[in-house]
Amino acid sequence: MKSLSRMSPTLTALALLLAGCAIGVSQSVQQSGPHLSPTECRDLAALRSNAPPTMAQHQSELAALRKAGYNPSPWYDDPYYPDDLQAAQRVVDYWFNTECHPSAPG
Repeated sequence: MKSLSRMSPTLTALALLLAGCAIGVSQSVQQSGPHLSPTECRDLAALRSNAPPTMAQHQSELAALRKAGYNPSPWYDDPYYPDDLQAAQRVVDYWFNTECHPSAPG
């Protein structure tokens, strides 16, 4: 058991290093073009209209949050929750306001 407790800081450091690499790669890929797809824009608009949400709309919202850097932790205790989620929500809100154009009433 002592060897496991000695390895715990090493495993934690390795996990943080890998998470940082994944975030760096995902952020470098996100820089080109619009951040939200037309489907994500449509689904986010529907969620904001207070209509009953669908599973697909929730999945689009989660995809947009992931693009903004939010990673729902596979571990139970995320020390950065809810701050990391709220930061990603602010980014998605900004993208929504700048990239998603409401359709003209017709």
